[in-house]
Amino acid sequence: MIVTKEKPLEEILGFLMPHKRILIVGCDGCTQPPRGVREAKTYAMLVEMGGKLKNREIQCRTTTVAKQCDNNLCATTLTSQVKDIEAILSLACGVGVQTLSEVFPDIPVYPGQNTIFIGSQERESGTLYEKCKACGDCLLAETGGVCPITRCAKQLLNGPCGGQAKGKCEVGGWKNDCAWILIYNRLKDKGRLSEFTKFREQRDFRISQSPREINETEEKTEETP
Repeated sequence: MIVTKEKPLEEILGFLMPHKRILIVGCDGCTQPPRGVREAKTYAMLVEMGGKLKNREIQCRTTTVAKQCDNNLCATTLTSQVKDIEAILSLACGVGVQTLSEVFPDIPVYPGQNTIFIGSQERESGTLYEKCKACGDCLLAETGGVCPITRCAKQLLNGPCGGQAKGKCEVGGWKNDCAWILIYNRLKDKGRLSEFTKFREQRDFRISQSPREINETEEKTEETP
């Protein structure tokens, strides 16, 4: 099970203000509480109203995907819907945001949620790749859709370090891609290198201190946007 909590509207507007045409994508998969098309429409209303209050016209369209963590499903479902879109707001977990960023590398993809808890699911076969640690403070909006908390072995917020060579990380015997080289290339392709040079202060580890507990009753009673 994956539990998410909505980001503050003001933070979301900060991501979206440079853009005019936004596609808000819900996820019908495993996030709790559900973040499907109904929630996407609510976000669209709030984002458009928030834009008007800032004298900025933002046009939102909404859709949903059965599972945003499925590359093929995202491509087949959304390709026809993003032709005139300037940015995507994902209501999925951090894995979904990264998947959309990989499927549509030319379109900025922003997180509408903070992923705060990820449970486990056993599978008889197949490979799973960890991409989100549910840190509770999603950075994907400013790292090009690549999570440094998960994909950097040292969890650096300002990188790369001196332990990379030819884009590979020293941890693990030079087999894994350096997350910060991936972030640099992604932001460079998008013309957003100013975000790469931004200094990020140390994380507040209290919000992801382990072991964590999630009270499903309390989560369900919380108001959503």
